[in-house]
Amino acid sequence: MPPSRPGERIIGIETEFGCLVEGDQFASSEAAVEAIKDHVFYRQELGALDQFARDEVFEPAQSGGFLINGGRLYIDAVGSHLEYATAETRDIKTLIAHDRAGHRLITRAIRELEATKSISVYNNSVDHFGGHTFGCHENYLVQMGEDFYTDQVPRLLAFLITRQVFAGAGRVGGHALVPARGEELPRSNPIDTIWVSNAYLVAPDPTVSFQLSQRADHILKTVASRVRFNRSMINPKWESFYDYEGRHRLHMLFGESNMMEFAFALKVGTTSLVLQALEDNLLEDAPIISGPLYALRDISRDPSMKWECSLIGGESSTALEIQNFYLERCQVFRGQSEQTDWILEQWATTLDLLGADPMKLCDRLDWVAKKKIVGEYIASEGLEPDDDALHSIDLEYHNVDEDRGLFYALQQMGETFRFVDDLDVTIAMTDPPKNTRALARAEIVRRIIDSKSRRYAVDWDAVNIGGHEIYDLDDPFDPTTPTPTTHR
Repeated sequence: MPPSRPGERIIGIETEFGCLVEGDQFASSEAAVEAIKDHVFYRQELGALDQFARDEVFEPAQSGGFLINGGRLYIDAVGSHLEYATAETRDIKTLIAHDRAGHRLITRAIRELEATKSISVYNNSVDHFGGHTFGCHENYLVQMGEDFYTDQVPRLLAFLITRQVFAGAGRVGGHALVPARGEELPRSNPIDTIWVSNAYLVAPDPTVSFQLSQRADHILKTVASRVRFNRSMINPKWESFYDYEGRHRLHMLFGESNMMEFAFALKVGTTSLVLQALEDNLLEDAPIISGPLYALRDISRDPSMKWECSLIGGESSTALEIQNFYLERCQVFRGQSEQTDWILEQWATTLDLLGADPMKLCDRLDWVAKKKIVGEYIASEGLEPDDDALHSIDLEYHNVDEDRGLFYALQQMGETFRFVDDLDVTIAMTDPPKNTRALARAEIVRRIIDSKSRRYAVDWDAVNIGGHEIYDLDDPFDPTTPTPTTHR
């Protein structure tokens, strides 16, 4: 079943959550996230827990599983952090509803565990004091040839580097990466011993008080396959479950968790259009930034908000000029759908306001809202811009509990742009999208739960029950539950 409209593609988001534990109800954050996961699968019966290891290092058996809403909740063994992956979606509204459903699933589990005073879970992308960074990975189904990463991706990088002017989550302070001596190399997980030979330590950077991006300080490569202590903007993936008719999974690591629904929608929407332009060969003369990783950090840290950078060949440019280049190339898609027209209109309006007065976007961009909150707190409390209390304000902005998070307080007061309704989010907690294979997989997962079976293996593109009943879900656009292939 092909896409129903030009430009439509499969999109999904994977979010790694931060977790803090207080009191003695749980011995550690690792114990807390295990309790959340077990509650969702064993008590609420909202998914089928993996009976076999998906990956012996990253996802051993029973570390998580697929949910009845088509998504996946699991604990990544490297770092023992909670992750939620949305179901495959075909439009931005559904994607955001399913992302926010993850917040509510986690919050409801914490409440039912009577642990709201003990566990706090955050949809942020940085640990200010520990130096860690958490991912919010974007996945797009993209037409790819053998030259995609060598010839096509360079035309995409300038867009990704500069989109932080509207997609950045904002952060107080900065981090400096310091090369580690041999005896200091982290060895907390077997994967470190196997793969890591050149690690780094992280130290606070006192030279920056506020910046656009939470992750810019931690990105070391533009493209890299192994990303442990080698974080890249793009991580090539060639898995069979995200391979369909010449399309493959584009796995973007340089992005961060947006609380603002508008910023989330604009980030994903503009990226999807730029990818369509790339597929249609409309970016042959796209700007190429000189020193892309330096530009990434420089733009994030620029207090003047001029966001200047240098291009290959010696020309200078700005993030807004580069974004306007991509906007103009994508205007050819106007009229292909209501969603496309919304993206183009809001993209142009946002760039104009960023050039005139960024603070007017405090109801729709995370970094602007956070900058305003932090500035008001500094003024009211008489603090210095580097006061440690500001890190707590930064963190609480991302609390996923709607009764506790600073962002959700803004939302409840009507001070944020809404893109989805609360009802959409509630439905997405248990119902999969109706127009992707997530619908078929979710139906099979429900059958597994009802049967109390313990002999099954579920993946994105296939389900195996009992070793002899196999469901092929290779077409990510097809919501139909297939007739199983049986083997005796």
